[in-house]
Amino acid sequence: MRGDPVEDALVLRAVPGLGDRGFRVLVDAFGSAGAVLAAPEGALVGRAGVSESLAGAIRAHGRAGRERAEQELFRARTLGIRLVPYGDPAYPAPLAEIHDPPAVLYVAGSLLPEDGRAVAVVGSRGASVHGVRFARRLARGLAVSGVTVVSGLARGIDAAAHRGALEAGGRTIAAFGAGLDVVYPRGNQDLADAVRHSGAWVGELPLGSPPLGHHFPRRNRIISGLSLGVVVVEASRRSGSLITAACALEQGREVFAVPGLPGSATAGGVHGLLKQGARLVESVDDVLAELPPGPEAPGPRPAGPGAGPARDDPLRPLWDALSDAPAHIDEIAVRAGLAAAAAAAGLMELTLAGHALEWPGNCYSRAGPG
Repeated sequence: MRGDPVEDALVLRAVPGLGDRGFRVLVDAFGSAGAVLAAPEGALVGRAGVSESLAGAIRAHGRAGRERAEQELFRARTLGIRLVPYGDPAYPAPLAEIHDPPAVLYVAGSLLPEDGRAVAVVGSRGASVHGVRFARRLARGLAVSGVTVVSGLARGIDAAAHRGALEAGGRTIAAFGAGLDVVYPRGNQDLADAVRHSGAWVGELPLGSPPLGHHFPRRNRIISGLSLGVVVVEASRRSGSLITAACALEQGREVFAVPGLPGSATAGGVHGLLKQGARLVESVDDVLAELPPGPEAPGPRPAGPGAGPARDDPLRPLWDALSDAPAHIDEIAVRAGLAAAAAAAGLMELTLAGHALEWPGNCYSRAGPG
């Protein structure tokens, strides 16, 4: 007996040896995961390279995996997480086009039709101050132009990209390399919450899955698959961001690279991409020029940096203690006459509101207009 479409997809996804590509081909052939599970073994053999043993496993797992699927779905619902199987009308169309789309996409937050016009911004976790600032400014410009910013929530460039989009009041999507109930890195919990509120978290791993190293290369195909193009800002020659770029090429997406300082550790990867034909990016206009026409840009949103919080805002004294140059949080706290804990909480609020920029080393500055 079939369950609901999401349960059916969870059951079929869990069949050992099937994989995402096999799942897609079978669902395309039979119309739904439930139809695949109900099909006789003879009808399955030969489809997507399905052997007799795999066809037997599909039939056997369809009976044994139902309870686990129900438990997963119940847990997701209690956490406010939606499960969208491949083939569902709500499944992101760009992601459905790749050859191995996630069989089931976990979503926390909201995915909207406008997210079809998205660009990924990725790069080094150990980014330079310049790289972080550029990524933030680039993402802010994309968001102001109505482009959804996709990244991976990692430290460095990824976090800067999410923050830039949030500062513009735009939409941003974070792809997880763990279950959606496992925010990684833990230090980005506040940023992750803001992303979920202003866009979405997405992933494919079962709830509770830890952030293991081999999860992230697979995660990267989701980042590129959701996007019209991928911008790499600072990457070493062994950076995981190059995997995202390779996925983008395989999926027929644009690849962009921001040139770095010659000889620096984070320049080798991006310079390699440029030598291979990636489009050079010096400003947001270089990216927007390569995107297909979209709806008229909404223009800057009121959440931008402006002149800081209002004069009567309790955070105004803390903002007054900031300058255009990054300063350590301890120094800022002294200037503002605040305890370190109060300064940290206030700086996070200023950052999320687009009035302050966070820098590596626990430093902050005012968010300038550029």
